[in-house]
Amino acid sequence: MSVDTATVRRVARLARIAVSEDDVATMQGELNAILGFVEQLGEVDVSGVEPMTSVTPMEMKKRDDAVTDGHKAEDIVANAPATQEHFFMVPKVVE
Repeated sequence: MSVDTATVRRVARLARIAVSEDDVATMQGELNAILGFVEQLGEVDVSGVEPMTSVTPMEMKKRDDAVTDGHKAEDIVANAPATQEHFFMVPKVVE
């Protein structure tokens, strides 16, 4: 894949980067080099490589997936003007 000057200008505009006309050719070369490197990575055979979460072997930290009310119902509604049984009370807006 090759990037042309129109694409460089469009990417710069989308990224909200000010690129002068003198820098467009430089950016075009840099973007083409980056995309060439990414294409090289696509050629690497990784069929026997196990996916990793870190460069060092470690067990991911996990917690029990338990549903709780957070034990903070009183704190949450403490500053509300009107509450009832840990719920916010609001005026009726639809008849």
